[in-house]
Amino acid sequence: MIENPTSSTERLENPPQPALRLHRELTRVWSNAPGMRGVFTAVNHSTIGLRFMCTALVFFGIGGILAMLIRTQLATRKGAFLDTEIYNQIFTMHGSIMMFLFAIPMLEGLAMYLLPKMLGTRDMAFPRLSAFGYWCYLFGGMILIGALLVGVAPRDGWFMYTPLSGSTYSPGINADVWLLGVTFVEISALAAAVEITVTILRMRAPGMKLTQMPLFAWYILGAAVMMLAGFPPLILGSVLLEIERAFGWPFFDPERGGDPLLWQHLFWLFGHPEVYIIFLPAAGVLSTVIPVLSRTRILGYGAIVASILGLVFLSFGLWVHHMFAVGIPHMALAFFSAASLLVAVPTAVQIFAWIGTMWKGRPQLKLPMLYILGFFFTFVMGGLTGVMLAIVPFNWQAHDTAFVTAHLHYVLIGGFVFPMMAGLTYWLPMITGRRRIKGLGELAFWTILVGFHGTFFIMHLTGLVGMPRRIDIYPNHPEWEVLNLISSVFGFIMTFGFALFALDCIFQAWLGKRSRRDPWKAPTLDWAMALPPPVYNFASLPRPDMTGNEYAGGPAVALALARGEGVLPGAPRGQREVLVTGIGHATPQHVGILPTNTALPIKLAASIGVFVLMMLFSFYYAAVAALLPVLWFVWRWGRALVPAGNTPAVEVAPGIHLPTHYDSPSTLAASGLACFLFANGTFFASLIFGLAFITLVSPGPPAPPVEGEVAVSAMLIAGGLLASALATLVPGRAVKEVSRAKSPLRLIAFGLAANLATLAALSCLAIWQLGDPRAHAQHAVRAALLGYVALQIFIAAVFAAFALDQARRGELAAGPLGALRNWNLWQSYTLAVAAISAAVIWAQGLSQ
Repeated sequence: MIENPTSSTERLENPPQPALRLHRELTRVWSNAPGMRGVFTAVNHSTIGLRFMCTALVFFGIGGILAMLIRTQLATRKGAFLDTEIYNQIFTMHGSIMMFLFAIPMLEGLAMYLLPKMLGTRDMAFPRLSAFGYWCYLFGGMILIGALLVGVAPRDGWFMYTPLSGSTYSPGINADVWLLGVTFVEISALAAAVEITVTILRMRAPGMKLTQMPLFAWYILGAAVMMLAGFPPLILGSVLLEIERAFGWPFFDPERGGDPLLWQHLFWLFGHPEVYIIFLPAAGVLSTVIPVLSRTRILGYGAIVASILGLVFLSFGLWVHHMFAVGIPHMALAFFSAASLLVAVPTAVQIFAWIGTMWKGRPQLKLPMLYILGFFFTFVMGGLTGVMLAIVPFNWQAHDTAFVTAHLHYVLIGGFVFPMMAGLTYWLPMITGRRRIKGLGELAFWTILVGFHGTFFIMHLTGLVGMPRRIDIYPNHPEWEVLNLISSVFGFIMTFGFALFALDCIFQAWLGKRSRRDPWKAPTLDWAMALPPPVYNFASLPRPDMTGNEYAGGPAVALALARGEGVLPGAPRGQREVLVTGIGHATPQHVGILPTNTALPIKLAASIGVFVLMMLFSFYYAAVAALLPVLWFVWRWGRALVPAGNTPAVEVAPGIHLPTHYDSPSTLAASGLACFLFANGTFFASLIFGLAFITLVSPGPPAPPVEGEVAVSAMLIAGGLLASALATLVPGRAVKEVSRAKSPLRLIAFGLAANLATLAALSCLAIWQLGDPRAHAQHAVRAALLGYVALQIFIAAVFAAFALDQARRGELAAGPLGALRNWNLWQSYTLAVAAISAAVIWAQGLSQ
């Protein structure tokens, strides 16, 4: 019988062991493969996190160069530097790079690198998913940059408003590059969001309650949940617009019942939470660094957590304040204006907590603190202009002017770049193991600060005198020229400052002297290890008495963990083992065995990249064929999860044994699937929103009726729902059969057949009973909804086929249930969305 290890903290303590032996043992198991093989097979969180951050900084440099090209063009009225076509491509790519290829990946990389170290574990929950996300990010970014180099980059703005981005006004593949490339990158963002959420909730050190974990983890958790809810609407909008461009389905064409405002709603359902997704991790850096450099504890831990939750909730009620000028009803204007003002409250709570912490302590004006002071000076100004833009009458006057551009940069650079630079200078000794060279970093800070305010403060004035955004010349407005010239000059000064910052980081990594442990004297777990940290982080995992508060750490804890006095010391079984804990109180539940180095992530990402390229060049039949390798690598991914032989319980401390995840009812995989289904449900809700918007709000012509549609559709939908309901009963029944040591082979085969029958019913409905999706937007959205349901059923059929293969191989038993539990969860979700879709389609049919 497995003992409960939480009844006494002393019971989780192991006797001390030789630290050097533990180090060698763990290094052998956790290290990346040598040479070029390690480049393509590494899955370690430190390696992947650093890759994300370094790649994001490269893209930041590219985006900065494009910004200087824009400022050169606008420095004079006639702007003979760039022609309009190239200027539009550069303008679009600057915004797209900074939002999609720098900001989000940068925070993902920092989270992946730091979270296991802060939470007292050895890796993220799904190391292969981290690597897969990185390769998707890199390949998607390469598609966008490659298009820019050959002159076919997107040119319709990083917001891609319709109908400008439709095939009529934007022929060629320029818009398709954005739609497919950004969607490819968003796969990476969703993968990271799932990874981060599960890691924080299920892999904290034993005894580290949610109310005791570092504030950085709270901020990252809030950002990850927002990514799960905020990114699916953008992915849906991109998919719908690409289908419209490729196949003529009129989702956004007003002449055939579509509505360009639907794109704006879907885009800003992502776009405004995106601002807070970017801000929250940066605020997490501030809440971590400020108390350390102030030599005190953070003021108002509970209030800050409450403000994080408030920001997460309120940020999804603000998207329409980007649409105040499109003619929405006055009641909606009042609601979203009030919500835009209200969101300033939780932000102010955090700012006052940081100021109070500095007031209470003894702030040290070291380089990270300089960037923090730069944040205060810049972000507060950006917040004030944001409150101004939340007021509808002022918004109408300043909308689409340079004033909005200035506000955006004050918020994004002040609220994200300055805190991230503070974080990089704070954690760079950890990453490099070296001290920085004094002087160059301070010069870089002052150059950036002066250059930034000289560029964008002036731009407020440019907007107030009427200069619109997104123009390349202004020959009839000489009053704008001096202001633009000043902004351009200071823009080059700011760019020079960023170059100095990059040199400072390179010199520190290359020429800096070796740093001592914990150079900041930070009493936190992320500094309770050697510098740079070993690939496994901790030779043994922290005990509950080492995680009693968010300031657990220090030299004594570091020494005890290095000698194996914590939980799960070493790697005696030659596997990458971590401790999986409960959500609330971090009660130890089982030992997770993580995958080792593998090339599966890059192979899967490359196969998806081939599909994206086939779609980009309109090779649609080849694109369908390219999905076969995707399915094959997904299948192999699942096969690698099957244990080789029996997996006995693991001794985590003397007399304390825990099962492995193969025998646990609550695995990391199940938690990850639940997070993904949350994002999937957001995608589905956005699709239902689109159907309702087109049916009830769009002012376009009515949809042409389809003869006999309602009656026959009802029969087909009823038959499909019956088959889907039968399929949903199978996984739970199969679990019972396995627990009774009976073979579930026939039962699973029936579930597979029921899913295939449901697909057949949907195919008949699509072929014979739906209207032509090219004729009207209502038909198009309805067809998209059926396509979504069909995809869920197809995935359920793949689950069933995989479980059938496991049953055939004899891999299902009372403990290791294989794919049955996850299939049961997916099948239940599929039945729910099928039933909701049926009701919506029936209601829409009756309304015509």
